[in-house]
Amino acid sequence: MQPLLKQWADVLLSRLGLDPARIGGMDQWLVLFGIVTVALLCDRLVRVLLMRGVRRLVQRTKATWDDLLLNDRVLSRLGHVVSPLLVYILLPVAFPHDSDALRILSRLAQVGIVVVFLRLAIAVIGGVFDLAANRPAWQDKPIKGLRQTAQGLALLVGAILVISILLGKSPVILLTGLGASAAVLMLVFKDSILGFVSGIQLSANDMLKVGDWITMERYGANGYVEEVTLTTVKVRNFDNTMVTVPPYLLVSDSFQNWRAMQQSGGRRVKRSVRIDMTSICFCTPEMLERFRRSGLLKEYVDTKQAEIDRYNARIGLSDGVELPIDGRRQTNLGIFRAYLVRYLRNEPRVNRNMTLMVRQLQPTETGLPMELYFFTDTVDWVAYEGIQADVFDHVLAVIPEFGLRVFQNPAGADLQMLGGAAAQALRDSDGGA
Repeated sequence: MQPLLKQWADVLLSRLGLDPARIGGMDQWLVLFGIVTVALLCDRLVRVLLMRGVRRLVQRTKATWDDLLLNDRVLSRLGHVVSPLLVYILLPVAFPHDSDALRILSRLAQVGIVVVFLRLAIAVIGGVFDLAANRPAWQDKPIKGLRQTAQGLALLVGAILVISILLGKSPVILLTGLGASAAVLMLVFKDSILGFVSGIQLSANDMLKVGDWITMERYGANGYVEEVTLTTVKVRNFDNTMVTVPPYLLVSDSFQNWRAMQQSGGRRVKRSVRIDMTSICFCTPEMLERFRRSGLLKEYVDTKQAEIDRYNARIGLSDGVELPIDGRRQTNLGIFRAYLVRYLRNEPRVNRNMTLMVRQLQPTETGLPMELYFFTDTVDWVAYEGIQADVFDHVLAVIPEFGLRVFQNPAGADLQMLGGAAAQALRDSDGGA
């Protein structure tokens, strides 16, 4: 076939007015031009057939996976595979087997084959991860970071093959040589390597998903994860600012993930009011009788008083004879604490299936903290704040009904009132004198 094509090229050159004998080797390049032209035409033809035929076939199927896996990009790059293969196969037709031109052009054709197959592999990887992203089980996974990792590995393999072809060496020898410069490569690709390893850890341990609400106060992140890539994790804060954090910091440092709270169906309220300890006292019979008129407290007051009476009778005490410090007595603070528990249990927006308690904390110079610990029936932020505010509005308003006072540092109005009272007392004393 080679002599026939060479003879054809000589005839063509002669018709163009050129003497093939004087222009050495021009017939070989003319044959190469014809091979390249045929390869490009075949490339165009194959791509048209693939784009039209496969697209129609895909559209007729009811499955959706083939639409993503066999998309236009994949089909177009698949069609490009034909031209470099055809050129590589037909190169010996144009040049002698022992010529330098054939050896150089063959290597270039091999590089072209590697490049087109690499582009096809990258497109297929993108289609595979697009398919995975549409699966419910993968929608909250760091798909983009995994896709970048897979495509990066494909590019690395392709680069090694291209270099080995151009140098005429085995890829194994090239990899062995790269081992000596591994330290330099690790320094250059440090962030990518750490991001790749961290992405695997985050995904394998289910530490982070797209859409999670995370908090990293040290780095100013407090919002929802929008994207997880090979080198960055993008967090949209609640003030609509964006914070980017390297993935390895999420593994090496600590962060707070609120996903478990959102899935639980209830959000915790843990707040306290400080009681002025000078307002705490034993309950008088009149106070107990008033508390019995409350539907929430009647049963508690009666049950508790009967228990106290039995205890006092057992140790030989009779009510109204001994000092209040003898035996046991009900206090306004204890009844207030019991009231808060019952109030929370009857509050419709409080989750009664989760922990609910009212407890005293360590007294301080600013009063006795009475802490309310409960969960709301929603995790929505706005609703949560409203429920919390409604509960403490009621608590602060009801405290005086128990003879208690909220501790509050003196303000300007308090000092002004105190000064006015002192001045009035001074005037009264002067007038009496």
